Amino acid sequence: MATIEVDEYTKQAVVFAARVANLPEGAVIRRLIADLTAPEQTPPPPATEIADGIPIHADYEGHRVRARYIAPARVEIVDGPLAGQSYRSPTGAARAVVRLYNPDINDNRNGWTFWQVDSGSGSRAPLQSIRPGTIRSGRGSLQGRAVIADDWDSPETNDSIAQDFGVAP
Repeated sequence: MATIEVDEYTKQAVVFAARVANLPEGAVIRRLIADLTAPEQTPPPPATEIADGIPIHADYEGHRVRARYIAPARVEIVDGPLAGQSYRSPTGAARAVVRLYNPDINDNRNGWTFWQVDSGSGSRAPLQSIRPGTIRSGRGSLQGRAVIADDWDSPETNDSIAQDFGVAP
């Protein structure tokens, strides 16, 4: 087996990455090299919504599941055992796919990265790449409602807060 000398910081980073990914250290290095030597991928052209949504898919456990994304967050499965099922979010749809094909594991997935946009050109992009911006005007938003006194960040206010929490100097 060949050896490569690295500084202590790099060695610790590789050991940590291997532990987190549950891989041998050599596999971490191989992945890094593969990422660095992979051909540049150009992002797909912006997806255009057709009347019945944007075509998306997910590859999981050797199965390709096709669906359509309907803004702002609905996903409808169009083929396979889940065909005809509609989910309020990409995450809900992703969890259903995981439960179907691998029911013995935790189904927590981020649907925005689980689903891929079908660009037609062969390039891949996660659904996240076309996700609408977050709108903060719904429940929980204080925009336009918070009234802040002029002295909100004064030394007196800060000292008072520190006393309230028992951390005053």
